Amino acid sequence: MKQTGKYILVLMLAIVSLQALAINPDSLMVRANRAYDHQQYDTAINMYQHILKQGLVSPTLYFNLGDAYYRKKNMPAAILYFEKARKLDPNNAAIQYNLNLANTMIPDKIVKVPNMFLKRWWNYFYDMFDANTWAVLSLVSFAVFVLLVGIFILSHGRNTRKISFFIGVFMLLVSVAAFGLASQKAYYMHHHGEAIIFTPTITAKSSPTPNSVDLFVIHQGTKVRLLDHVDGWEKIRLQNGSIGWLPKDSMKEI
Repeated sequence: MKQTGKYILVLMLAIVSLQALAINPDSLMVRANRAYDHQQYDTAINMYQHILKQGLVSPTLYFNLGDAYYRKKNMPAAILYFEKARKLDPNNAAIQYNLNLANTMIPDKIVKVPNMFLKRWWNYFYDMFDANTWAVLSLVSFAVFVLLVGIFILSHGRNTRKISFFIGVFMLLVSVAAFGLASQKAYYMHHHGEAIIFTPTITAKSSPTPNSVDLFVIHQGTKVRLLDHVDGWEKIRLQNGSIGWLPKDSMKEI
């Protein structure tokens, strides 16, 4: 019995020790913010990164981390985390402002190819709500469509049937469009389709081999879209439409 009691005591001490070592993310966030306020940016960055390693993410966490890197003049990291914050909260004016400010600090000033009208129109609605809101809107509009179908079938009045038909068609289109936006947003949230260059200066190649033809030079902080990957190489496209291949270790995914 005495031996068993010793084992229980040791187990209890181990549990207490683990609980003492465990860091509450909320308290760690407060400590990280306090370190940032005191311009202890390295300490704040380490704490923010520790929170991320626990699998916890939020626009505020990414924004604070990006801002700490910005204060350290680490523009590639600042842009990376501002982009991650914008990915979660695309309509946040503060995130967009700081991201634009950080982009003025990098060497490459790449002019974006204008989108077609339909693409701009789609992006406008895409950024309006998050995935959950679009999903709810899709379900609600579809429920209204079903109700209007019932009214169309059961009604004997010509005007009532006409109105329910046209409004029903409109609600069906809204439901399909909202479902498409919700699906695209959900996919985008979990898909790494873009990256930030972290190598100070690098040359894009015509194919995924070191000896292939040089195409163009880009610098750290530049955002690229990922198109394909082969044996440690990424096929990338710049905002001006230029396409080339870069080593995967030259960038970090958003």
